[in-house]
Amino acid sequence: MPGVAAYGSAESRRWAEQARDAGCASVMLLPPNAYRADERSVLAHYAEVAKAGVPIVAYNNPIDTKVDLVPELLAKLHGEGHIHAVKEFSGDVRRAYQLAELAPELDLLIGADDVLLELALAGAKGWVAGYPNALPAASVELYHAAVGGDLATAKKLYEQLHPLLRWDSKVEFVQAIKLSMDLVGRHGGPVRPPRVPLLPEQEATVRAATEKAVAAGLA
Repeated sequence: MPGVAAYGSAESRRWAEQARDAGCASVMLLPPNAYRADERSVLAHYAEVAKAGVPIVAYNNPIDTKVDLVPELLAKLHGEGHIHAVKEFSGDVRRAYQLAELAPELDLLIGADDVLLELALAGAKGWVAGYPNALPAASVELYHAAVGGDLATAKKLYEQLHPLLRWDSKVEFVQAIKLSMDLVGRHGGPVRPPRVPLLPEQEATVRAATEKAVAAGLA
């Protein structure tokens, strides 16, 4: 599911067509993000990219894009056939229940690691994940426990992992994940500019949380 977000709808559509031709089953698409788009612009954007003929997963990230795909707008996009699912990153878990009422056939994907349990219990169908790059086995166990209703296991793992999972909703999430990957031997490596390394106190926090998780047997 490659991301096809671009400054313009035409470019996003071209990338979606390339993804389709390469055999991708779906693409993930942010709303217009070069400016704060209104509802008409958002609808037109998704309609244009949908012409590529590949299923679209909308990416709702109002924190970074300043365009909020609220449940009512997502229901419109789904009703027009433009999107099949949404990666929800607003952090507002209440929206899951609104979406289930307004667009019951629209698949909800967990988009922020630190609300995984809440959205899983609300009926999420998947997880577009960040921190599992560092601790995949424990993360998969957490996800299956959460969606499977094994709340005892899910709660325990969630509490153990949350000091790391919450970094997924911070500006420095890439740096944090890469550092944890390095610490567990999965080679995160340096960040690409314009991202800069973590501050010493941030690095110490991530390092301590990662070492504590590993000491608890999480991997």
